[in-house]
Amino acid sequence: MTRRDTVAVPPQRLSPLPLRRRAALALALAVSAASIAGDNDFRYSDAHLHAVDFFQQGAPLPQLLEAMDAAGIGDSMVSGMALMKKWQEDEPKRPDTYAGDDAATYWFSATDAYLAEALEALAPAQRARLRPFLCGFNPTDKNADLHLERMVALYPGLWQGIGEVITRHDDLTALTEGETPRANSEAMYRVYAFAGRHGLPVLLHSNITSKRERNPLYVGELEDALAKYRAVNVIWAHAGTSKTLHRFQGKMDFLLPELSRLLAAHDNLYVDLSWTVLRPYLLDDDDRPDPDWVALVERYPERFVIGSDALGKYQKQGEKMRAFEPFLKALPAPVARQVARDNFLGLLPGSGVSAD
Repeated sequence: MTRRDTVAVPPQRLSPLPLRRRAALALALAVSAASIAGDNDFRYSDAHLHAVDFFQQGAPLPQLLEAMDAAGIGDSMVSGMALMKKWQEDEPKRPDTYAGDDAATYWFSATDAYLAEALEALAPAQRARLRPFLCGFNPTDKNADLHLERMVALYPGLWQGIGEVITRHDDLTALTEGETPRANSEAMYRVYAFAGRHGLPVLLHSNITSKRERNPLYVGELEDALAKYRAVNVIWAHAGTSKTLHRFQGKMDFLLPELSRLLAAHDNLYVDLSWTVLRPYLLDDDDRPDPDWVALVERYPERFVIGSDALGKYQKQGEKMRAFEPFLKALPAPVARQVARDNFLGLLPGSGVSAD
């Protein structure tokens, strides 16, 4: 694959969409929201997907649309990746993941422009199925909202959310240059304020705890943000879990009670159930649904979404979404449809899609 075949081709210009393109985009978004809401051919909406990896490389977006068609996915959230992994001078081989060696990761704002330019190259009907979120900012920098304002000005009418905002994230946090990002920092408060002004949801990665503390050590950071910005809908990525937390802690018994408490206390909290929640929480090793998690979702049927968390490659998107089927089948059919498809669409600005 050549560099020009990837999403992460540096844009030739950073200018606003032409007026005719803006009008076409607005029309396509409206048509998509209306049609997808009543289209029973689509089983899923993918609420968590990255068009590039930690090296800002990804397959072309038409490949994503092909994967969506094959998997019965009507719409997909799509974002860049806020962090770039450094290929350190003393390393003879480029690492293949952010954890591939001890080199740092650093914040990379161009990821949003790369995504916008890739989206602009699509036909309006294709672009309308991809729901772009802004993520290319340092969440410890109080200038972060300036980047968001500039991107909205450069690409008006394009952005439909913010995220995945990476705050506490195990070893990735340790590798990232600068201060530790927190959900309740002043810099993030400026981001939530921006989201509130523009009616955008925020997909937030904020681990519930550290890999060695068997208690909800960091949940107060999330709760501070939820309480201060009650008009902003926050989607909690992976329900505060991570692969590293599972490796060190196994199943965290405090997760379900904390999540139940937070959902009851904060109407603006939504939960992304993507892959690190699937096991060991929603399903056991034999694909049997956990009745307590089934009951929680039934209690708050409009507050959960699912996603593939694909990272620039889409061949397994359908497999990742279908992995939720044993859990979805344990829910009443209307609730399953909300979780699998409608709840995510209902969070988007001006979608006209209701989860009721």
